[in-house]
Amino acid sequence: MAISEQHRPEIVIGLVATPPDYPAQVVARLAAELADRLAEQVDQQVRWTVRAGWGEVAPRRDGGVEALLDDLARRRADARWDVAICLTDLPLHTKRVPLVAHTSARRRVAAVSLPALGLRQLRALRAVVPGLVSRLLTDTSEERVPPTGRAPAELAGQVAAIHRVVGQADAGELGYVASRLAGRVRLLTGMIRANRPGRALLGLSKLLAGAFATAAFALTTNTIWEMGDALDGLRLTVIMLLGLTALVTWLIIAHDLWEKPDRETPAELARLFNLGTILTLTLAAAVSYLVLFAGTTLAAALLIDTSVLEQNLQRPVDLTDYLNLAWIISSLATVGGTIGSGLEDEDTVRAAAYGYHPEPGGWRDERDA
Repeated sequence: MAISEQHRPEIVIGLVATPPDYPAQVVARLAAELADRLAEQVDQQVRWTVRAGWGEVAPRRDGGVEALLDDLARRRADARWDVAICLTDLPLHTKRVPLVAHTSARRRVAAVSLPALGLRQLRALRAVVPGLVSRLLTDTSEERVPPTGRAPAELAGQVAAIHRVVGQADAGELGYVASRLAGRVRLLTGMIRANRPGRALLGLSKLLAGAFATAAFALTTNTIWEMGDALDGLRLTVIMLLGLTALVTWLIIAHDLWEKPDRETPAELARLFNLGTILTLTLAAAVSYLVLFAGTTLAAALLIDTSVLEQNLQRPVDLTDYLNLAWIISSLATVGGTIGSGLEDEDTVRAAAYGYHPEPGGWRDERDA
């Protein structure tokens, strides 16, 4: 017989994002649907209430999880939540293996590392978070509702990012870890996803405008036409790669994006941050280059008549010649645009650094049932 709404036991789940940037967006999307998923996957006889917010749980840059769980437990107790789950975009690890999630029944909290989930993070969270909630409600000594849904230990077989479970269920401390090799690859792709390369791409608008101006000037120079005709594919590729490398290197140096190991950031984590920053900027620079190449090709086709180009090169020309011309001009314009990248807004460019997060504006609480 169905239990009336007012007589159903209520379980309050707190979702916390740290730092309050990309994780807060994920928390907001997950909170809107979590209550229904908990009813479907854990227990339909419970009135699930979800509280979502961010702040007051400091991001831990040391890659460990214990201090983060202690902060989260204090937040849970202050807010009088039954269970708290923290979503962070910082990489977590245990014994040099990527840590996807960790549950602590004693503290009634769990932490999830978003980048360890790979590219499709929200989809993975829809399976991971209900499983963690089920585990916490089962293991806690103050059990209120025995979950009847899927056992959380099966997450190792249900979520691709989770390779195995470590720890002891009797002690209530369980770690869900990734594989050593595939887990690191998934962690890096997840870091790029969390770092939002599209934001870095938009931040390079002045660079792209400067590169287009350089390309427009180069199109009128017949010396560049002859250079594009003389260079083969290999040398054009090398010039392109050198231009992109110069751009990424200049962005890192000019805006001080290189993470240095210190007391709060171990060397291994600093290397991960730097690799995430390099990959994010490289992806943004590559997309900018493709946009520049397409625009330059179109401009060359519109501005340079075939007969003029044939007269200058003293041979018949076709589409390949226009593409080669756009290729060399785009590469040279990228180098020229590198100087303009130093004029980009500091905060916009620094947002591409994985270890950089703006200061939180205090605790914020959003309520969803």
